[in-house]
Amino acid sequence: MHARTLKLVSMIAAGFALAAPTVAETLAIDGQVAIKPSGVETPQRGSTMTAVEARFGVPANKSSPVGNPPITKWFYPNFVVVFEHDKVLHAVVSAS
Repeated sequence: MHARTLKLVSMIAAGFALAAPTVAETLAIDGQVAIKPSGVETPQRGSTMTAVEARFGVPANKSSPVGNPPITKWFYPNFVVVFEHDKVLHAVVSAS
């Protein structure tokens, strides 16, 4: 696959990830990008800690902030939310 085509595919996949509800996994295997539906609703990137807790409840566990900027993880039964400061960076669905 040409570098230009790969870049275009990556940009399209990123656009879908931003536009769609967060109920999918993005996988990169051998340089290919694929989206795998997970069926688990997770918080959207950029959501605040307050909004996540209001929507999904109190997490089962919370890590202490680490590093600069501070990175915190909240653990829910089906997913983990990674925050930078108080904003969602990523939400990762647990392997089933």
